[in-house]
Amino acid sequence: MTDHYYTENPHSKIEKHTITYTFQQKTYSFTTSSGVFSKERIDYGSRVLIHAFKEPAVKGPILDLGCGYGPVGILLASQFSNRTITMVDINERALRLAKQNCTANNVDNVKIVKSDGLTEVSEEKFAAIITNPPIRQGKQAIYSMFEQASESLLPGGELWIVIQKKQGAPSALQYVRTLFSQAEIVKKDKGYYVILAK
Repeated sequence: MTDHYYTENPHSKIEKHTITYTFQQKTYSFTTSSGVFSKERIDYGSRVLIHAFKEPAVKGPILDLGCGYGPVGILLASQFSNRTITMVDINERALRLAKQNCTANNVDNVKIVKSDGLTEVSEEKFAAIITNPPIRQGKQAIYSMFEQASESLLPGGELWIVIQKKQGAPSALQYVRTLFSQAEIVKKDKGYYVILAK
């Protein structure tokens, strides 16, 4: 079986890397590895998403859906220290790295949960859910994540998604509009679209 970054237990040899990223004048360090998404650098889509994101008006926790080794969730946790950031992923190797990276970057307002989509956090409600979805898993899986997200937000909560135009951002926007009263593209950058749904 071929390993993907959404594989529960990657079998590829562990080859760790350390990368750094500066966000809002603070430099963060991340340990990454083979078998996780975007191990060489923080994915450009994730960077576009984190720069576009604005703190929701609604009080409550924020969910990083498909957190990988943790860059988005950790940047949010550092920026919004008054909120709990829940980080979920199915990939156990990625989750181990996310925990390590939280410690390395001194963020403790985080909760890391192994979950296939939102199944293990379905009892919780969030002020915002932010995701760079696993496009290679296929449209059906991605749209299911959007459905789960729409049911897991507090009243007035927000879903933030980044998808490349060529990987289906326009059709994803159309689908999200069937789930939310409002959905729009709030940023475009090098073919990446950030969709905000409320």
